[in-house]
Amino acid sequence: MSGSGLRSFVARRLLLGAAQTVAVVLLVFALTEALPGDAAIALAGDQPDPERVAAIREALRLDRPVLERLGDWAAGLAHGDFGTSLASGRPVSRYIVDGFGPTLLLAALTVALLVPIGFGLGVLAARHEGGLVDRLVSGLTLAVYAVPEFALGVLVVTVFALRLGWLPPTAVGYGTDLLAHPAALVLPVLVLLARPVCSLVRLVRAGMVDALASPYAAHARRYGVPGARVRYAHALPNALAPAAQQLARTVDWLLCGVIVVEALFVIPGLGTVLLNAVAERDVPVVQGLAVVFGVLTVVLNLGADVVAHRLAPRAGVAA
Repeated sequence: MSGSGLRSFVARRLLLGAAQTVAVVLLVFALTEALPGDAAIALAGDQPDPERVAAIREALRLDRPVLERLGDWAAGLAHGDFGTSLASGRPVSRYIVDGFGPTLLLAALTVALLVPIGFGLGVLAARHEGGLVDRLVSGLTLAVYAVPEFALGVLVVTVFALRLGWLPPTAVGYGTDLLAHPAALVLPVLVLLARPVCSLVRLVRAGMVDALASPYAAHARRYGVPGARVRYAHALPNALAPAAQQLARTVDWLLCGVIVVEALFVIPGLGTVLLNAVAERDVPVVQGLAVVFGVLTVVLNLGADVVAHRLAPRAGVAA
């Protein structure tokens, strides 16, 4: 693939990513505006005080035209200003920064284990297609994938924390410095790892099987190319392209969608921040987190498209 072709592809994806980011901001604002009832009265409680209602309306700029509020909010986002929490008066950015650390740590540890395990087992199953190893790996991944995260979390807590007492059941009392207490991370990472590793193993296996059965792999064997080189230099890159996109979706989920796991293990990450904000009807915090989650999704998928295009240009174009 030529360098100009890659640059053209990246430029198109950057323009698309910019458009998607703008769409995320507009959608978050529009959905907030579409909430039924008067947001200020709802936030003020069951017996709202007129002064508190007026203060909330001023804080949310509800007394100003919609387009003006949208422009001010978008301008603030462009400068890193996500607004101020109605519940505490703290900047929304502080909630995001405080919650991002634990969530990023969980995501990083999960991905660090996911990549070698997922690719290793996928390649191993493909090498023994139809054999005992393949059936064991495929059956195990299918069984684990069928277990919901919440059920798996309850199971591992019951067994390893309550029955055996090997690990702490939650991260209560450890604060945000979870790296200093690695035992509190074992069970959450295990639960987070379970379903993504099953998806990645099956995807890599399918890609490797298709690539090894392709005409170019057979042609390489006829010319005496060693089997290891056919597998890892020719077949594996074609399996990596869709796997890279799946990995990006997994990272997106780890950063933006681990609410159940964080709630179950009481981890003070972004998911917990979002749950608390929803419970307190803290609209600015919910808006800020929604924008962060949306932008992260756009960026991660943009990176995955570029990687997939670099590994297999035709697959990247199709994506």
